[in-house]
Amino acid sequence: MTDSTPEESSRPDIEPGLVEGNGIADSSRIVDLIEQIKLSADKLAVDRTSRGDLKILSRTLRELRYAFKVFTPYRSRRKVTVFGSARTRPDEATYRQAVAFGRAMAEQKWLVVTGAASGIMEAGHVGAGRENSMGLNIMLPFEQYANPIIAGDIKLVHMKYFFTRKLMFVKECDAVCLLPGGFGTLDEGLEVLTLLQTGKRDMVPLVFLDAPGGSFWTDFQQFIERRLLGAGMISPEDLALYKLTDSVDVAVQEILKFFKVYHGMRYVKHKLVFRLKEPISQELLAAINVEFADIINGGEFTLGGPLGEEKDEPDLAAFPRLIFRFNRRSLGRLRLLIDAINRGSVEPEPAKG
Repeated sequence: MTDSTPEESSRPDIEPGLVEGNGIADSSRIVDLIEQIKLSADKLAVDRTSRGDLKILSRTLRELRYAFKVFTPYRSRRKVTVFGSARTRPDEATYRQAVAFGRAMAEQKWLVVTGAASGIMEAGHVGAGRENSMGLNIMLPFEQYANPIIAGDIKLVHMKYFFTRKLMFVKECDAVCLLPGGFGTLDEGLEVLTLLQTGKRDMVPLVFLDAPGGSFWTDFQQFIERRLLGAGMISPEDLALYKLTDSVDVAVQEILKFFKVYHGMRYVKHKLVFRLKEPISQELLAAINVEFADIINGGEFTLGGPLGEEKDEPDLAAFPRLIFRFNRRSLGRLRLLIDAINRGSVEPEPAKG
């Protein structure tokens, strides 16, 4: 059994890297992890794992290893993942909306990541152009070919499993935009929501973008409010995890303003560390300590520099920090905290009439 994927054999230009976060990790720090992988592999023989199960594990590891290898050179660039129907035709309003969105994000120097097939996926790449596109194609009996914008590009990965593909979609992105789609789009959108709601994915902006005047996502929102929120299956704050709009400009600004002051986050033992592009005022810090006291387990929000455990990310050392003991439960409220930091006030902006 070969240890390379079909596309790898023709991609000698992509150099392997050992990556931790957004930087290159010292090899001495990953030896123990490599040994754990080897130990797990050895135990498969002891466990008498079936050939079928071994094939799944082998393919999964090879797919993810190669996908990591492809994405590594682009880790320093912001990326938006775009989901939507493969069946959307170029003459449809949602296709044109995806083209406009892809173009707008590329103009902001973002990479646009899609499933690399037809429909909305193709439209996102048409707007972004080949240079600013990345693709994660799924190999299906009836839909195996990448769209002409991304086909043959070194930034395209072909994958067998949906679960490895979805992992890469969510792991590698800094924002997610969903346009109307079928079962796959809804599956992808609800998975992202679940990961954000449970804290299994660091907070990112999530936008549901419709065609101008479209009702696809407003119908979806009505179901959420009536059935999920109405029955107490989600909290009101969970609605802050995403935004609905039929405007490309609003969608783009929702993503960009998320990173106006906030840069990213990292857990350090029992503390959550927000990296900020600029310091926040003492007045805002005091207001945050009052307004968001409910989401911390003791102590208070404090400002500071990088913690000792963050020395493995020297490129982020200059960013000021907001440090607190997050309860790891109130994720909707955590998103509201990020909004307050970017806005510079705990008070929401007045609605524009």
